[in-house]
Amino acid sequence: MKSRLFHTEEYLAVQARVVDLINQSPDFLSENTAQSPRAAGDAIENIVAASFDTLLGPLCAEYSASFARRAMADLAFKDTDGLYYIVDVKTHRAGTHFSMPNLTSVERLTRFYEDDTNFFTLLLVSYAVRGLKSEVSDVKFVPIEFLGWDCLTIGALGWGQIQIANSNFVSIITGYSRRQWMLELCDVMLEFYPKEIAKIGERIGRFERIRAFWQAKKEA
Repeated sequence: MKSRLFHTEEYLAVQARVVDLINQSPDFLSENTAQSPRAAGDAIENIVAASFDTLLGPLCAEYSASFARRAMADLAFKDTDGLYYIVDVKTHRAGTHFSMPNLTSVERLTRFYEDDTNFFTLLLVSYAVRGLKSEVSDVKFVPIEFLGWDCLTIGALGWGQIQIANSNFVSIITGYSRRQWMLELCDVMLEFYPKEIAKIGERIGRFERIRAFWQAKKEA
């Protein structure tokens, strides 16, 4: 079932409302938090979480911002069609040279997407800090399948972590097919795992040599 949120221009309106919300908020940074991208990002996330149901407008039927720290996302809502969205909020301070944020585990995503009514969405907020003032320059609110593979990579953690390769470059393909994106994910993983097996083989060989070295060594 297609989402009315993402297959109309409604998501663009949500993006604009997020920009206005943060930029029109009273100064919320201190001298300490202004220096810390993590603290500033947390503050921005808290502002969004407090009002996101309002920003979604009449499409939002249920909303929750209560998740454990290690949960798959930060926010969640159901729309009036019964579709379920979880939202992972990622902030990026403009001007930083490099950032490679984790998005989600490939295993968790594939299980979540076994249900066609589920949407794993990203709220990507780019901002700058001038003094104690946060200024948002760009917001992207999209399901993960709208992200192009030219801006994604896989990190070697657990089953594999989908990551944005560099937060300074995010490629959006509006309306992209979930089926096609998931097939491409499978192709990426079927190329990724053999390389990891080869790395493990090298590491096994390395420790076999180390063991042989220590086995031959006499006690001091």
